[in-house]
Amino acid sequence: MSTLTVLPEDAVAAFEPFRRELTGYCYRMLGSGADADDAVQETLVRAWRAYDRFEGRASVRTWLYRIATNVCLDQVRGRKRRARPMDLGPSTTVAAAELIERDAATWVEPVPDGAVLPTAGDPAELAVARETVRLAFVAALQHLPPRQRAVLLLREVLQWHADEVAQLLDTTVASVNSALQRARATLANRTPAETDPLRPDDPAQRELLARYVDAFERYDMDALAALLREDAIQNMPPYDLWLQGRDQLVAWMVSPGPDECRGSRLLAVEANGMPAFAQYRPDPGGGHRAWALQVLEIVDGRILAFNSFLDVERLFPRFGLPLLRNFGAVHRGL
Repeated sequence: MSTLTVLPEDAVAAFEPFRRELTGYCYRMLGSGADADDAVQETLVRAWRAYDRFEGRASVRTWLYRIATNVCLDQVRGRKRRARPMDLGPSTTVAAAELIERDAATWVEPVPDGAVLPTAGDPAELAVARETVRLAFVAALQHLPPRQRAVLLLREVLQWHADEVAQLLDTTVASVNSALQRARATLANRTPAETDPLRPDDPAQRELLARYVDAFERYDMDALAALLREDAIQNMPPYDLWLQGRDQLVAWMVSPGPDECRGSRLLAVEANGMPAFAQYRPDPGGGHRAWALQVLEIVDGRILAFNSFLDVERLFPRFGLPLLRNFGAVHRGL
């Protein structure tokens, strides 16, 4: 596999500056951090093998995006699109809830900000970058045919000109413009309202998140309910169950199974440009064991969605998080 290939030093020097932005592009295309990593590695291996034939008629960056696009198109060929639980069926109630697990490849997965987002640059461009890795946006992208997906990302997110995209995809400008128009129409019907991105310097958001950590760690349902919108949503991949409504979410959290989360500790992380927390539950052997990666969606100072990803064996290492942690007697999640 390409992930086992070690690139020579000269190739690393030429390609490494583009790894993060290529990972962001491939993540948007594929909806999975692991798949994006594989796609980028395959891109760099293909580029290295062809490097002696690179004639410089395009920039290295453009050349790498051409290869990455072809790799992604190869990866998604014949696959089912990744989704969120809300895409697969109606919400349920606590009384009727069934935990039906689906394969990991079913789901749009969270990704660390540090793997896909630039750390500096024009504030407006950074805002677009954060907006276009939101879980809801990435999930909406999966509804597009792969080539439309590539066109929309290259034109709207990366701000390439139509003739540049046409050259990359070996097609015409008219075809690019037509694909972009169709992609915009599809997304207009599928992309949810904008949510608030992570704003570490925003006192109001910091206060909201501090109240959330305090309420969750004390498992104070009244305090937690006060932070939720009335139409709040909860979902828990790899299970296809999802709930909607403040009362349903609170009822789920105090039902016999989920109530095992009492005594959890939260550790702040950054995922998909949104506030997120690593949740650790008390471990019978001592300390706390990884249980879920929570990604919050916030609108107007209230929590709209509570996305709890339970595949910690895969996700926590990607975020640089241990599976077992001792928080000690005093802990603050933020």
